[in-house]
Amino acid sequence: MRHLMKIVEIIGKIFLNAAEAIGAVATMWRKAFEIIVKGKWEAKLTIEQMNEIGVESFAVVGLTSLFTGMVLAFQSGFSFIKVFNEPLYVGSVVGLSLVKELGPVLTSMVIAGRVGASITAELGTMNVTEQLDALYTLGTSPVRYLAVPRFIAMMIMAPTLAALANIIGILGGYLVATLQLHIPGGVFWEEVSTLVEFNDVAHGLIKSFFFGLIIVTTSCYKGFNCSGGAEGVGRATTTSVVISMVLVLVGDYFLSALLVSLGIGG
Repeated sequence: MRHLMKIVEIIGKIFLNAAEAIGAVATMWRKAFEIIVKGKWEAKLTIEQMNEIGVESFAVVGLTSLFTGMVLAFQSGFSFIKVFNEPLYVGSVVGLSLVKELGPVLTSMVIAGRVGASITAELGTMNVTEQLDALYTLGTSPVRYLAVPRFIAMMIMAPTLAALANIIGILGGYLVATLQLHIPGGVFWEEVSTLVEFNDVAHGLIKSFFFGLIIVTTSCYKGFNCSGGAEGVGRATTTSVVISMVLVLVGDYFLSALLVSLGIGG
């Protein structure tokens, strides 16, 4: 009986913590989007965050997508050679795989690891050193000056980076297809242009928008609610990255199912 009560207590704590976290996130969202709608956000801080999130992440995203496209072309080409004795449909495989799934997902993983960790560490350090309390004391909203610029920058730059990742990845696939698999460039681009439609591109960009929202929400929440000094900041940063990546992968399925049911990228 005692063990049963202990299990019930643990489950109860899990549900209470989850409800508390959902409530805190909902409150942060309400404050953030209210500020965005009213136009009270700081343009200068937002541009700085767009540079940090987008420009500074471009090299890593570009390198990741380039070799992803190259591997896709290489693997699909030799697989089709085994089956059909010809490297068929390489352009369509590379194009559709990148614009619908790999481009948005891998871009989000890079952003979560690079930017999400940075946001949590920065806000967490400000929290444990009582800088956030100082802002409250001065009558300044930390959500307005710290969260909102990151929200806006992430919602703009995540789809932008995903779009650039798609282009670079397809170019990487083109290089392997033409130089290693000896597929005529015209055939490759014809497959891409014929089978990759606007709905497929929109499918991936819409998902990347929501992935960015997931990452910035998780990072800001963990940063604002960090405690325990330097050790707590490190723990919150690690947890933020892990949760962001898991939620991106889980959200990928549900967003894909929803968008396909709406006829976007089906």
